[in-house]
Amino acid sequence: MRKSVAVVMLIGLLACLAPNASAADAEDGFVSLFNGKDLTGWVKRGGSAQYEVQNGTIVGKCVPNTPGNTFLCSEKEFGDFVLKLQYKFIEPGNSGVQFRSAVRSQGDSQRVYGYQYEMRPGCDMTGRIYDEGRRGHKHGLIWLDAHTPKDRLDAAKATCNEGDWNDVEIQCVGPSIKTWLNGELVVDMFDGEAMKGFIGLQIHSGKTGSVAWRNIRVKDLGESKWEPFFVKGDDGEYRLSDARFVLPEEWSFTEDGVLHGVHAKSQDKDGLVISDKNYGDFIARVTYRMNGGNSALYFRAEETEAPWVLRGYQNEIANNSKDSAIWHTAGIIDGKTIPGRGWVASNDELVAKVRNKDGQWNTTCTAAYGDRLVQILNGFCTADIIDEDGEKTGKLGLQMHGNTDTEMFFKDFEVMPITAEMRKAIERETATDE
Repeated sequence: MRKSVAVVMLIGLLACLAPNASAADAEDGFVSLFNGKDLTGWVKRGGSAQYEVQNGTIVGKCVPNTPGNTFLCSEKEFGDFVLKLQYKFIEPGNSGVQFRSAVRSQGDSQRVYGYQYEMRPGCDMTGRIYDEGRRGHKHGLIWLDAHTPKDRLDAAKATCNEGDWNDVEIQCVGPSIKTWLNGELVVDMFDGEAMKGFIGLQIHSGKTGSVAWRNIRVKDLGESKWEPFFVKGDDGEYRLSDARFVLPEEWSFTEDGVLHGVHAKSQDKDGLVISDKNYGDFIARVTYRMNGGNSALYFRAEETEAPWVLRGYQNEIANNSKDSAIWHTAGIIDGKTIPGRGWVASNDELVAKVRNKDGQWNTTCTAAYGDRLVQILNGFCTADIIDEDGEKTGKLGLQMHGNTDTEMFFKDFEVMPITAEMRKAIERETATDE
């Protein structure tokens, strides 16, 4: 008798979970974002598309020839997470899943912007990352995951269940963004534009399009935070945090927190900001403006006896098409010169498109993850390489090159370490893998 009651209770539990979360997902820490009955917890933004609940699914339908894309957005925001859901095209159109997204006013309406998992009938390009309302189509570039190999796209497309349900998975851990289609990895990229935001179900404007979604569930992994090197003290003055100056007389902060550096050609030693800590796996970024000279964002660098002090990788800042290229510099240790390797990666053609012109602010970003090095300039990936021969840890730094007249302005210099715990989440390591 007790066994029969237990069986009945188990069947009841599974019935409550379906179709929006399986028992396994519930045990793994996934929480349903859709109750299967109504749109509680969601809000519509943007255009005129219509959303309703049909047979335990959310169905979005395009209203033909009306302006603007439409999004059904989660009220809750997520930073690091794993999102799983299923979708099916009822009528051909264009759609996607927003994540780490936000909204701004646009006339009398609202404009959703942020990362989008692309969805198309036939699964062409499905799983790629488009930046809705922000970087998408800027400079003629469509996809943020510019380095996704074609064979991976083809393998994912081959799994397509056209006209039937397909499985979507999105994982964000700090700067790491990964997507899957029907269990096949599509995108594996690093980006630093946004670390938190809402999830959204898109219906693209046009003549037709209807999509159903179900089994929408998420595992919340917390939120990764940037750590600033420029901080404002209780006295209202800005200063370095976890870093120090080389040639401090060349550096000063403005009232609004911009670090201003002036270096004379007669000084053969580099003016530097050097982190106190070593960083192995991380993402770092800084916004800069320069008036002549040469500069860099150092990473995985060691201090040496050389006049330029640091030996290691440089994210080049040159005010030309070599911005965001990777240079590996030499050093002097115990009186002996340890050679560098020169240019490791560059992308002059793309940089010429995305770099803001002389006198304007640019934001450069480096992600280092094991042997993988990723360079991003003004939000666009300029390099994504594997470099097995380089250093695996070291200092971060900002440079004013010696023996040249240089004037630099830096703001928002910050780092996000990728911890061992984050790496386990990125690689999906479990206790049994250790």
